[in-house]
Amino acid sequence: MDANQMGGFIARQRKSLGLTQVQLAERVHVSGKTVSKWENGTSDPSTSNLMALAKLYGVPAEDLLKGMLKGQDEEPCPQEESRL
Repeated sequence: MDANQMGGFIARQRKSLGLTQVQLAERVHVSGKTVSKWENGTSDPSTSNLMALAKLYGVPAEDLLKGMLKGQDEEPCPQEESRL
């Protein structure tokens, strides 16, 4: 599991739902600062938060851990490469 890759995936999924970090935070009952840490790779969601994110995003928790949807290439997108 790569924290930056998972963080990028969390951010992409959030944006695809049209949510701000604060709105996502409210839905999973954490602070906006916590969501920011997840997305920039400095912190990982707890198991319960991971499950809440998976349910909200409609994806398997495994995809969140991998930082990509099943069937996607294993290569990180250019945005994630620039953060490495």
